[in-house]
Amino acid sequence: MIDFGLKLKELRKQAGMTQQQLADKLCITKSVVSYYELSERTPSPDVLKDLAIIFHVSADYLLGIERAKTIDVSDLSDEDVKLLLVTIETLRNKNKH
Repeated sequence: MIDFGLKLKELRKQAGMTQQQLADKLCITKSVVSYYELSERTPSPDVLKDLAIIFHVSADYLLGIERAKTIDVSDLSDEDVKLLLVTIETLRNKNKH
């Protein structure tokens, strides 16, 4: 099971963000982000909620309760969502072989 710190670091890097950029978004210091990633500190519920919003994932995903990553499609058209679903299914089929 991947721990919170590793998951946070992975999400931050996937988003192309530095620790300082994430810290600025959260209104905390870079060292606190580093402590989170090293699993030396645990974020408050408010910071956890903000991280979920920033990375478009659920708090359950961040905490390792839920394995599946979610994608926020709320600002996409129905047609765009259908296209994404077809793409996802195509990738799943490709990875099965």
